[in-house]
Amino acid sequence: MPLTPGQSIHPDAAIGAVELTVVDVDRMTRFYERAIGLRLLERDDDGARLGVEPGAVLVALVADPTAPPPPSRSTGLFHLAVLVPGRPELARALGRVARAGWSFTGASDHLVSEALYLRDPEGNGIEIYRDRPRDEWRRLDGDIEMATLPLDLAGLMAETPDDPDAGMPAGTRIGHVHLQVADLAAAEAFYHGVLGFDVTVRSYPGALFVSAGGYHHHVGLNTWAGEAIPAPPPGARGLRAFTVTLPGDEELSRVAERVRAAGLEAEARDGALLVADPSANRIRLQAQSPPRS
Repeated sequence: MPLTPGQSIHPDAAIGAVELTVVDVDRMTRFYERAIGLRLLERDDDGARLGVEPGAVLVALVADPTAPPPPSRSTGLFHLAVLVPGRPELARALGRVARAGWSFTGASDHLVSEALYLRDPEGNGIEIYRDRPRDEWRRLDGDIEMATLPLDLAGLMAETPDDPDAGMPAGTRIGHVHLQVADLAAAEAFYHGVLGFDVTVRSYPGALFVSAGGYHHHVGLNTWAGEAIPAPPPGARGLRAFTVTLPGDEELSRVAERVRAAGLEAEARDGALLVADPSANRIRLQAQSPPRS
């Protein structure tokens, strides 16, 4: 059932920083700098924060040398997805990862986007992708049409810019997160029914995709590791939380009220609201920071 405007999340909602619990923060920092092309923005005893532009953290690495690995079949991060501005930047990312000596786990044409896949040194999934223009996205039976087709790697590499690689360019951001969940119906009740994301694709086997503002997806959800799988133990390596940014305190308050009305536990911290989905994936809801002057 479609949500009313008061129930829907604001169309300008977006995905912000992804926080990972990591064992070897130095190795992970080098990987995200050299292979992914992010820049170290802050480093302290708690970990490292990386991004492209000052003050805009995309990946936060929280150090815990004693963190256990998650079970092989558990809820958590399937991948974080780094969105680059265009096809030349995706081509450059392909070469950057290869020069860093890292292997890809896949490369796909999803109709709405073109994507490269790999894993970081501690096993967290990463997608690097570029979107096709929205007027090229097709619909099928009400869904945005998505598929997993072979990526034209030769055509992509032909678009590699000639100038030196200076890392990820301005405008790079976290486009979406894709999560492993225990139950798709419960996930839909939370992300659609409570947070207010629109369902954009429900026809993909074992998966559900939701978004704000007509995007193909801000959050992907799947049960490909199995239904009713457990959450990782507290403090395990992997996803610590991901951020959903909202345009202003009024929008944050509106979503927070829906969370409380649903009877969900939520923690207010540093101007944000922390809440967990039914599969124990943690979300940080916060108002977008004003532009830097």
